[in-house]
Amino acid sequence: MTLTPRGLEREAAALRDLADNLGRSWAAVAETRTTIGRERGVLRLFGVDGLDRDGRPLAAEVADRFVLDDSDRLAAGIALPFAVALLEYDITPQRLALDVASGAVDLRLESELLARPERRSAAAAEVKRLIGLALDRFDANRVARSELLELFDDPPRPWVGGSLVEPAVLEGAVEARTLAMAGTDVVRVEVPVGRELVRRLGERGVEVSTWRSPRRAKAVDPADDAPSGSQRGLAVLRQVLDGAAAARHGYVRLMTAPPVLGGPEAAVVAALERVDLVEVDLAAEVVSGGVDPARAIADHDWSCRVHRRAGTSILLGAGPLAVAPELAAGVNSDVATRAGRALGLQLLGAACARAAGVPAGAIIVGGVPTWLIGEPDGPARAVAEVALRRAILGDHPLALVEPQPAEGGSQWLYLVAAILPSAPAGALIVRRTRARDRRIASVEARAAAAVAAGVASSLPSRSMSGVAADHARGAARTARETLERLAVDGWDWLVGDTGPSGRGGIGGDAVIARASRRDVVDDLLGGSGRGGTL
Repeated sequence: MTLTPRGLEREAAALRDLADNLGRSWAAVAETRTTIGRERGVLRLFGVDGLDRDGRPLAAEVADRFVLDDSDRLAAGIALPFAVALLEYDITPQRLALDVASGAVDLRLESELLARPERRSAAAAEVKRLIGLALDRFDANRVARSELLELFDDPPRPWVGGSLVEPAVLEGAVEARTLAMAGTDVVRVEVPVGRELVRRLGERGVEVSTWRSPRRAKAVDPADDAPSGSQRGLAVLRQVLDGAAAARHGYVRLMTAPPVLGGPEAAVVAALERVDLVEVDLAAEVVSGGVDPARAIADHDWSCRVHRRAGTSILLGAGPLAVAPELAAGVNSDVATRAGRALGLQLLGAACARAAGVPAGAIIVGGVPTWLIGEPDGPARAVAEVALRRAILGDHPLALVEPQPAEGGSQWLYLVAAILPSAPAGALIVRRTRARDRRIASVEARAAAAVAAGVASSLPSRSMSGVAADHARGAARTARETLERLAVDGWDWLVGDTGPSGRGGIGGDAVIARASRRDVVDDLLGGSGRGGTL
């Protein structure tokens, strides 16, 4: 039996409406909340970065010392107490942050000054000034990106992405230039795991590897000794990639992959350091990362509003593998059910991002869950997955992300050549290969894209049948059921206790309704509402 485009379009419209309605309702609640991650993001906006004198992440140390597990302080936010202390001591934000981290200044005591109307008014004005400086830098980076795209030319799509392997900035800079000169259009960098996640998982007996300097015992300037994905490291990589862009006469995009609980800080750093793309995946944080849903949604909403204001694009995964309901029932789910659940969760993440103001053209969506390629009839199912996303998210660019070898990575490039014709011109092909010759990885991806383009021009209209059509129907049905049940029952039925959290969602005690519905930081981030695509 053939699945007609018209039948697919009707189902697609219903799914999009379901996701949009749920996304808008969740975003409306998220806008009234704050989290410890958001407060760290505010400090980054003020210009706080790097480490304290004991080597601890400075923004995290300041936020933790101020909040100290006090929900009232978290609800009030750190912006005004920090600003009133700045005025009291007449020092820079970075210097004040170092003094707070060392214990020389106690923001809890300084915040008592806010009881005086004239001090509170002055602090609010200082917050506006500091946020204004950050937004000026946002805008300068938007202009710089536009000018460089005009000067160096924008590589034709599909772009080819490659991942940075070197963890330290000195080696990472060399690798980034090698990638760019080998034809990579998007260089992906992993952001180091944050202290909050390390601490919270440690409390649950889960060890997380953190970045360690490969040159700790050597005589290296500390200014050069930083992770590639830190703010300092990203500033270096941005400069290196701009140099490579000039040499190859084609702009090179920088993409970051933040860890769980790191979204708000990563959004601000991306805006300040002209990072072009950021991986964002609300559902994966909850399902795979074990984050409390309310915390994940609040962080996601604020991060997306920063991305919107800065003109940063986001890459949304194809949906996590959610099998808790089957584990609880002691049964196995079929491939279409798992894929449909992933699709529904991806649609929800895209809807929440759009509700936060990110335009559809700036939300790049994963086309196929990486685990699906290795399943029985993987190629036919991959065709259905791309067709579904083209029907539902046709105004979004598509990304095809290379799976690990164990997930069917050996046939992935062949699949790219087969399924890319269903994608629009604005596509991204992300390679994970660690081959020594980076040029081969880029050439292979471009060859697959060329084959796909040739097939698309020769066979402009194709319909699905057989396994692909059955998979599409089953996945669409499950996606609808997933969204409908999330709207009624929330996340508990879907998450269970399968995530790393085990005993309740991570970070649930660090999200709370704001003390005031009007927030000067959020008002300023709302700004002109100028969305942008890359």
